[in-house]
Amino acid sequence: MQTASKKVINGWAMYDWANSVYNLVITTTFFPAYYAAVTGTQNEAFKNGVPFLGRTYVNTELKDYILSFGFLVIAILSPILSSIADYKGNKKNFMRFFCYLGATSCCLMYFFDANHVTLGLMCFMFAGIGFYGSQVFYNSYLPDIASEKDMDRISAKGYSMGYIGSVIMQMIGFALIILMPEGALPLKITFLLVGIWWVAFAQITFNVLPISPKSVRHTRTHVLKNGFLELKKVWQQLVHMPVLKRFLSAFFFYSMGVQTVMLVAIDFGIKELKLEDSKLIITAVIIQLVAIFGAIGMSRLSATYGNIRILIFTVLLWIGVCISGYFISTEYHFYIIASLVGLVMGGIQSLSRSTYSKFIPETKDTASFFSFYDVTEKVAIVIGLFSFGYIEGLTGSMRNSILALIIFFILGLLFLLLTWQKQGKHALPVSMLNSD
Repeated sequence: MQTASKKVINGWAMYDWANSVYNLVITTTFFPAYYAAVTGTQNEAFKNGVPFLGRTYVNTELKDYILSFGFLVIAILSPILSSIADYKGNKKNFMRFFCYLGATSCCLMYFFDANHVTLGLMCFMFAGIGFYGSQVFYNSYLPDIASEKDMDRISAKGYSMGYIGSVIMQMIGFALIILMPEGALPLKITFLLVGIWWVAFAQITFNVLPISPKSVRHTRTHVLKNGFLELKKVWQQLVHMPVLKRFLSAFFFYSMGVQTVMLVAIDFGIKELKLEDSKLIITAVIIQLVAIFGAIGMSRLSATYGNIRILIFTVLLWIGVCISGYFISTEYHFYIIASLVGLVMGGIQSLSRSTYSKFIPETKDTASFFSFYDVTEKVAIVIGLFSFGYIEGLTGSMRNSILALIIFFILGLLFLLLTWQKQGKHALPVSMLNSD
């Protein structure tokens, strides 16, 4: 197929600009900072932990559990929804629904305070469900609008735009904190602004993306059943794709580490290094600025050295980051590690998405195939976050949790090496890669 028009490509990438501000501004920066301020031990009500459903938890441990449960919901729903979306040809409508769910939940975080901790955590969870639920359908558009040779470039463009938009919103939030240094109002206003930003810019994407093609069907009834049948067909194809199977295994393990680091990095800075909010925001901006160059740089390197080899190199860097993170003790060390995280974060996310797009066969049911990709990622995050939170709650230190992440990355590296071995030292046509 030919790559779609520039208007469609830019419109698709604009959704990264729209929704990345939630993940990179709220999830990784402002919510952790605000949550720590509200539920920290300095608050007398939470001196012995945060009560939730009859039990008491370490505040960050509870946040990790809530977020991992949200990912579990997405992991369960996405195969069903993706199959139905492909079958009915309405994946853009599903994408729109999750966008609105996430943005509305983000806005409702404005009402989160010490008296409404459960409300804040529920909004946080549903905002995450909205973000990642819409991402399932957004990612599935990539093979619909881009030829194989353009996938790396276009995927990197999306991530780069997302990081640029997030930096802008980070600076807006930072400016509010400077202008209103007292109280929590600047952080709460940022929750509102991010939700509005998400909905507003998403309209550009919804206006230009094509209606997804409908799968061939003989009846309009039993749509849910047919959705499961479509999933079965995808699974039957995956069984006969050795390269894709190995890649998904690698992606599963290294995603446990990548996504967990992104979600807990600021928590680590708050609890282990006692960094101030302003320094945390600076750190987040550093990560996102470097991530722009990481996504573009990895895309260009992959054109020369191949996707799998660059992913192997990137995972090795991640292992080095985690080992270094275990020993850091100063804010300057944290800034250096943050820069490295940004470099490898943008690259590995962009390249993973485009690599998977290249490995799947030509099909109209792209959302069903991408549901497997997204389920793999979400289950990985559930395990990664739960492990991180559980080890912290058990040992009382986030540093011990980092050791689990190192193990995840090593397993991901091993499966990438197996993928490379199966693929061969030179790039092969996709039809050859997916055959026994």
